[in-house]
This record gives sequence, C-alpha cells and structure tokens, in this order.
Amino acid sequence: MEIATQSIEGGFADPVFNAQTVFRAVMDAMAQPGSVQPLPAFAHPPAPLSAMAGAVALALCDNDTPLWLDPALQISAAVKSWLGFHAGAPLANTPADAHFALIAAPAEMMALDGFSQGTQDYPDRSTTLILQVSDLTSGTPLLLQGPGIEKTATIAPARMPRHFVEQWKQNSQRFPRGVDIILAAADSIACLPRTTRIKTMEA
Repeated sequence: MEIATQSIEGGFADPVFNAQTVFRAVMDAMAQPGSVQPLPAFAHPPAPLSAMAGAVALALCDNDTPLWLDPALQISAAVKSWLGFHAGAPLANTPADAHFALIAAPAEMMALDGFSQGTQDYPDRSTTLILQVSDLTSGTPLLLQGPGIEKTATIAPARMPRHFVEQWKQNSQRFPRGVDIILAAADSIACLPRTTRIKTMEA
C-alpha cells in the first residue's frame, strides 16, 4: 500500500504550467551551456530520485520515450511506479534503447558510449542523460567552450563520473552523434549539449 501511495503523490501540482516552466529552463540551459537556471522543486518523487531530476523527467518524458534508470533507481519499486504513473514512460531494457536516462549516482555511472549515440541520419535519437548532482559548484571546475557560450563558461558539478572530461572528448568527436547531459542540482539545472567542448581548469 505504501508504494501505491508514493506513486500517486508528489507529481506536478499544476501539470501544464509546471511542465512548461521546467521545459523552458531546460531549453534555455541547452542554448547557453554552463548557465545555471534556477528552478523550484515542483515534484516530490520517492527517494533516491531527487526532486529536480524527477521534475525534469516529468517535463520531458512521455509514453513514447523509453527511460533507463541507473542501478540505484532500478532497485526502487516506488521510483519506478512514480515515474510510470506521472510520466507514463516505458522503462528501457538497456541504456542503448533509452531516449532518456536518469542517473542517481553519476560517480558510478557506466561510460557515455554505452548509451544510444543516435545515427548520422538521426542524431536526435541519442540518449539525453539526466544526472542528479548535489550542486554545481563543489566539484572539479570544468571550462566550457562552444556554441551558445560567448567566450568561456565554468561549472563545477559535484561527484561526476570518473574520467568524465576524457569521455566527453570522445563524445564530441562523434558529432553529430553523441549524448547530451542535463545536470539536475537541488535548486537549479545546467546543460552540457554535445556541441560543448570541456577542459579541466588545469589543462
């Protein structure tokens, strides 16, 4: 009974307005990589899915977008039923089948090339990764360059995957194929589209 209650509660209070607000923030963050877009916690999913990652999933996912959950989320029946009830997105069998991937533990995440990269003809069929991060300021500083960035931007998301910068270089080399990333912090989001180049500050 507990899971049933959790799966129904905690969705958007005003589904149309809340979804539009989150969607607009994601679009703005994709257009200006590294910019931090503040957002209130519109959703209240069961743990370990964070409020912000849950809100992004509700705004972007529907019954036509297979969704992959990382192992930390896969073991939660409450998270799966909450997403099923509020987003209606089918769960992808493998990361390569997913339109979106929810990652609660980015530090333990599998390599970026394990997700769908899209094809040369349909690069938009790649996976968009939604990474839960505690903040965008306490991790290794990343220097961003590329379209939508005037000169450079800097962002420092907490607890990113190991060898992330090296993996991202390989992701950029696959352009127009490759994954895009949405970073979901406690009270804001930022995006790393595949067109963005990343260096560590030391490099």
